[in-house]
Amino acid sequence: MATISILFAGGGTGGHLFPALAIADEIKRRRPDAKITFIGTKKKMEARIVPQRGYRFETIWISGLRRAWAIENLLFPLKVFVAFVQSFFLIRNIKPDVVLGTGGYVSGPPLCVALLMGIPTVIQEQNSFPGATTRLLSPWATQVHVAFEATRVLLKNRQNIVVSGNPTAVNEYIPRDVGSKIYNLDPSKKTLLVFGGSLGAASINRAVAGALAALRAMNVQIIWQTGEQDYERISKLVKAVGADREPPWVRVYKFIETMPYAYAACDLVVCRAGATTVAELTSRGVPAVLVPYPFAAADHQRRNAEMMARSGAAVLLHDADVNEHLLETVRELLFDDQRRAEIARQAKALGRPEAASTIADAVLTLTGA
Repeated sequence: MATISILFAGGGTGGHLFPALAIADEIKRRRPDAKITFIGTKKKMEARIVPQRGYRFETIWISGLRRAWAIENLLFPLKVFVAFVQSFFLIRNIKPDVVLGTGGYVSGPPLCVALLMGIPTVIQEQNSFPGATTRLLSPWATQVHVAFEATRVLLKNRQNIVVSGNPTAVNEYIPRDVGSKIYNLDPSKKTLLVFGGSLGAASINRAVAGALAALRAMNVQIIWQTGEQDYERISKLVKAVGADREPPWVRVYKFIETMPYAYAACDLVVCRAGATTVAELTSRGVPAVLVPYPFAAADHQRRNAEMMARSGAAVLLHDADVNEHLLETVRELLFDDQRRAEIARQAKALGRPEAASTIADAVLTLTGA
């Protein structure tokens, strides 16, 4: 059996990186001899995480356009040109059988070069509203894998589109008591999981901090990922109110490495509405209050949250309203078991836990393996 080579292009955020890693892991599980390479940038999370996962990592010089005027935008045409040249030489050297892009500015140049060189290309789009790279290149890609049926009508060439879902590592079932034990919490008490993506969310953190006393009065436990920027402040606040003493009722982390256990331990999630988060919620069927980041590219988090809310798969709370209405919303949901169960059921109905396997199948078929 001939060795296969697959090039992944995507990064900048966890939403673009982690689906690529999930697909790569599935391919590697089936074909341990596969040569897998990632293309990303030097200064984003992929430069640290990809090598940690054991994959070859190469860089190109590229960044996105800033929405507000910035002097860095003047360099954008030069960066695109350089990234195209770098991508050409990398692809010529790697000789991939398939190039897979997971969206964002990082994936644009490698996908374009692959198309010009006649190499099979796959695009994986995480968001309900497709990003600029997907919209631009999807008509010519060999296959486009989207997360939601509603995305199909937003792309020009619908013949090459497959609704596969978002690849995620949070698929396996973990009992509640096992998740609670990991966080040293009481599984019999209502538990709230709070996080804002890999970087945290200042508005959510402020709202939860302001509600701590009321949540304590309701005998609620909290698993709280603050992000690095707010970690010290929130940690001091939690210590000041004695929430970290035995038995603890608030557990604070910069970043949660054991997210499947956190989902298992909680009754309700308060979080942003990035594509990876939505995929994790729907894969397991977790009731959530979604607070979309208002400055996300193309407002895609709002679109993701609205899609979930329309399906009854989550509750939407806008960022501007989170400080005023978060406590009320959380109180209503935490103590309405029937409503939470219905939200969880609708979320699960949207989930596609087989997404990584489906896309790995497609990639391996395109390699001829």
